[in-house]
Amino acid sequence: MKKFIKNNWRRASLILTLVFFFLAGSSEQKTSAQSSNCDCVPNEVIFELRVPANLAAVAAQYKLIPTPLGQVGTPPTYRMLIDVLQTSQTSQQIVTAMQSDARITKPELNRKLSAAEREGLSWTLGRSWSIGRSWSIGGSAKGYAKQWFPEKIRLSEAHNSPQGSRGAGVIIAVLDTGIDLTHPAFAGKLVAGYDFVDDDNNPSEVGVLRQNPSYGHGTHVAGIVALTAPDAKIMPLRVLNSNGEGELWRVTQAIIWATSNGAKIANISFGYPDNVDLLKDLIDCTNVGTTPDGKTFSEIGANRLAIVAGAGNGGNASPIYPAAEDLNGMLGVGASTRNDLLASFSTYDRAWVEVTAPGENIVSALPGGRYGVWSGTSMSAPIVSGIAALVKSKYPQLTIPHDLLDQVKETSLDIRYNQGAIRLHRVDALCAVMNTQPCPIPPTPAGNAGFENFGL
Repeated sequence: MKKFIKNNWRRASLILTLVFFFLAGSSEQKTSAQSSNCDCVPNEVIFELRVPANLAAVAAQYKLIPTPLGQVGTPPTYRMLIDVLQTSQTSQQIVTAMQSDARITKPELNRKLSAAEREGLSWTLGRSWSIGRSWSIGGSAKGYAKQWFPEKIRLSEAHNSPQGSRGAGVIIAVLDTGIDLTHPAFAGKLVAGYDFVDDDNNPSEVGVLRQNPSYGHGTHVAGIVALTAPDAKIMPLRVLNSNGEGELWRVTQAIIWATSNGAKIANISFGYPDNVDLLKDLIDCTNVGTTPDGKTFSEIGANRLAIVAGAGNGGNASPIYPAAEDLNGMLGVGASTRNDLLASFSTYDRAWVEVTAPGENIVSALPGGRYGVWSGTSMSAPIVSGIAALVKSKYPQLTIPHDLLDQVKETSLDIRYNQGAIRLHRVDALCAVMNTQPCPIPPTPAGNAGFENFGL
């Protein structure tokens, strides 16, 4: 009898042990899944405190390391690290808990922002390199200078007319993967920039062409700026790595750096499918100095920065932020074709895609002194940034970002089709610098195939 009981107890102990490890493994897998589902920097949270004296108590309650990783604005927004030795809670769980804490406003994750043309994103079709394509279609300095989009937006007339402009005296910050600083396209066109990925003064691109999916993205974007506004200066700010990934806090620091170092326009060709409070506050603040709820940023003082943001390549109407914020100091930009139709890949919602610009088969610079072709709203945004620089150079009295950007929008071609559901507002450089309102409208484009998926 004792032997029977002993054997059964051993069997029971073995079963309990197996159950324990199974449950522990399930719990570990669940925690891992929660972390992997977070497209954010792990173990970090961002939040605003109306009363800074509450910081120590808040840090203790949520098991945060007491010293912030960073702080911006008034009331202060903190970036803080979770003390993983004190808690197993994920960033998402802590942010969720903070939402009901009266001491805390705007808790959020340090989200990862991505280049609109980055491969593998669930919210974008993506536009990547095609082997051979970069060399077979205008992949040369001549192809760069003679491509289709400058004629479409009447760029030569905007540069060379008696009342024209080439962007002299304006600095455009390009927040991207960095650039090839030695590329001939940028000779005499650069001012000092910064690398917010590696935290140094060298914002050169890092990676291998066609091996790292977004390597060359920033050089391509900056090359479009250089072609559109040839006398403007480019401030290269590396906020995305060679895979096209960035993070909210890093981008915030770059915008502050750009604003504080003389930039008047910032080009953003990246985004995220969820709203991000800190970036919204900072962009809103650069427009009027104070956000609607009273937040200020002493870090930028009275400086102002106009933001141009690509709308994304989802081929639908799903909002991509920050472009979808629809703020006065920012333009969300979609992509148009050489026939003045909406590009099939372009994200579009007429509520917040305020202008479009050519974005299909655009020739621009690549690292190593080369040239290549890319498509996407990342190619459209720098055309708009360049036109904004032409306008700013000619009308320096436009010191408020939304006044500058409104002139770019209001002088665009109001092209409508698909029973009026598509309204392109395709930018025109000549009308922008001449402040011609309305800009003459070309013949209505034929056909609307490919737009049924917008559901407008």
